[in-house]
Amino acid sequence: MSAEQSTSETRESRRQGWWRRVSIPGLVLCFLLGVACGTGSYTVRYAEGFSYLSSDPKACVNCHIMRDQYDGWQKASHHAVATCNDCHTPHAFIPKYLVKAENGFWHSKGFTLQDFHEPIRVRPVSSRILNKNCIECHRGVCNDILGHGNVGNETISCVHCHAAVGHGPLR
Repeated sequence: MSAEQSTSETRESRRQGWWRRVSIPGLVLCFLLGVACGTGSYTVRYAEGFSYLSSDPKACVNCHIMRDQYDGWQKASHHAVATCNDCHTPHAFIPKYLVKAENGFWHSKGFTLQDFHEPIRVRPVSSRILNKNCIECHRGVCNDILGHGNVGNETISCVHCHAAVGHGPLR
């Protein structure tokens, strides 16, 4: 094969276009990726997904199931000093967004499949985060109690006695 013939074949393959050099499985993969990206983008836009990256409590009400909790928080004693993230997520940057991502997954799964419990309940892992944040903010007040509140290996949950603090009076 001569250099001139090789150059001629290269020019010919450029003229054919990239779509003729891509295999059928490659085209199918590109199509599926495009559909997935388009559907994902639409879903994030429709669900106001970027609002969940903020600390605005109104983001939690994007999902109608959280309306009672939001309304209760507005009437609760912590309304002026704490938002949803202050109580329900770790305060460190990376753990906060890991928990938000995990909660977002379970919330969207429950909302999409309509398999959430009504009334909504806090998961055990979220309850531990909540309790840790209560203790962190109120350490000066509860220092003496912490040494005496043990039942088995676990500390009594703050919301055991203070259930109305974060979301207002129980119905």
